[in-house]
Amino acid sequence: RKEYVDLYVNYMLNKSVQKSFGDFMQGFLRGCPARNWKIFFPEELQVLLQGHTTFDWHLLEKNVVYRKYQKIDLTIRIFWTVFHRLPEEKKKMFLAFLSGSDRISGYKLGCFRFCIEDPQVENPDAIYPYANACYCILFLPR
Repeated sequence: RKEYVDLYVNYMLNKSVQKSFGDFMQGFLRGCPARNWKIFFPEELQVLLQGHTTFDWHLLEKNVVYRKYQKIDLTIRIFWTVFHRLPEEKKKMFLAFLSGSDRISGYKLGCFRFCIEDPQVENPDAIYPYANACYCILFLPR
């Protein structure tokens, strides 16, 4: 039985996907030659390809750029108070709303910056906050 199980597992996990994986690997190596990614440890390569999954939210707050706002404005203080009270899952949902991904790219977390901007509309109560995910800008009405 053990030999049968070993052969079956080997077939399911290796032999049955060998052609597909070979084709994938050939395409991957064409776009990203092995000499470029062999310099990384596996953990570093994973972060580079998948992004960071754990965050220092206070560092994120520290790196925000404000346009037409100041850090001491009431709207900004309320925003960060509410944000820091959110559960981790909701904070990641905000990150996805802001940037299009619930992860931060493989560079250092301290380098990630986003902007909070006042859209300066006539009636701020008439619009919801919205984001420009391409430029990581949160338009937050007063």
